[in-house]
Amino acid sequence: MTVSLAIVGAGDRGTTYAGYTLRSPDEARVVAVAEPRDAHRTTLADAHRVPPSARFDSWQALAARPRLADAVVLATPDREHAEPAARFAALGYHVLLEKPIAPTEAECEAVTAAAERAGVLLAVCHVLRYTRYTEAVKRYVEAGTLGRIVGVEHLEPVGWWHFAHSYVRGNWRRADTSSSSLLTKCCHDLDWLRHVVDDTPVRVSSVGGLHHFHPGNRPVGAADSCLDCRVEPRCPYSAARFYHDCLADPDRRVWPLSVLTRDLTPAGVTEALRNGPYGRCVFTGGNDVADHQSVTISFAGGATATLTMSAFTPGGHRRTRIMGTHGYLEGDGEQVTVTDFVTGATVTTDTRGGGADAGTGHGGGDMRLMAAFVEAVATGDRSAVRSGPRESLDSHRMAFAAERSRLAGGIPVALAAPDRGRPSPATSPPAPRADVDSSMP
Repeated sequence: MTVSLAIVGAGDRGTTYAGYTLRSPDEARVVAVAEPRDAHRTTLADAHRVPPSARFDSWQALAARPRLADAVVLATPDREHAEPAARFAALGYHVLLEKPIAPTEAECEAVTAAAERAGVLLAVCHVLRYTRYTEAVKRYVEAGTLGRIVGVEHLEPVGWWHFAHSYVRGNWRRADTSSSSLLTKCCHDLDWLRHVVDDTPVRVSSVGGLHHFHPGNRPVGAADSCLDCRVEPRCPYSAARFYHDCLADPDRRVWPLSVLTRDLTPAGVTEALRNGPYGRCVFTGGNDVADHQSVTISFAGGATATLTMSAFTPGGHRRTRIMGTHGYLEGDGEQVTVTDFVTGATVTTDTRGGGADAGTGHGGGDMRLMAAFVEAVATGDRSAVRSGPRESLDSHRMAFAAERSRLAGGIPVALAAPDRGRPSPATSPPAPRADVDSSMP
């Protein structure tokens, strides 16, 4: 069968996931779009030949109609996840939900419960699980090559320009309008660590904070806008330099440049920097989320893992070291090197699958996630999706606990035993298709 999709949120992530249907039109198609911004809605709907009757200016307008598709791809802003996710689940849509599930723990729990009540598939976009790199790491762990995992060191090198773009100037700059940077950026990584260690996290501690991007570090003579600043030529965070340089890079024209403007010309970029948030000084933006943070996780079986998220890196793929009783693994997103303690041999596996960021598909994870979700909806075999909602809820609880610990000066926070008493949606049947509006093209 060809799976029909409604795209809710026609920004960068919604457009990316919708793009899977252009690559694999026999597997899935976009039949409806909900997006309040006229230009974004029209661009995505035109690309997928969505008729005017299935173009909506809000998720509420789509939800007011009988179910129009098999599944919904929900890529709205973080604080607009919980309510539409629960509503579309109740309507019988399977839900692919961009991470994080929601900005608060209570909302995350409510979304998970709503999907379980409705018996629909809820898949959170933990794209790192779907990369060739993760598959290789997981194979070595499951094969016993490393023995028992004792420790993991994991680095999320956000990158100086990426952090400035998304977490200082962009949508995720404030906890009160989004959430902590750990949740919005690293629920991916916390989920990845849980997946690789394959054990229950029981305790979390964290330290870190906003070290650099605040008014106290503003250079003498700096202006509020990079376009007017005499310090700008020497500033690592120059918006004028970075975004104009993106024009010459095909990948960065896709992201992050497309977030600023649809006019991808020098004049269009300059106008966006002059009139929008992406041209402002990184030291006066009113942001408040941590730019460097370390998290320590204790698992039930005794293993520990450390996650460091830092703005102050060149960016790129995550870096990982896994220390086991029989072997040691080191990976950088493009290759995995394993040392066997019995033989002393070192083996390296190539795992390249694309670039690390959103513009290059997260190492192939974006499209492989879509393929898995579409397969699960089409066949009813939910094992194609590599993380159930309860696992995703675990990783989010880790992030909330870590933030509580950080704000309390690093005091360890115990995690409540995960709730496994409810039926797993992975084993429940898919929602019936009988009420799908067959008049949709």
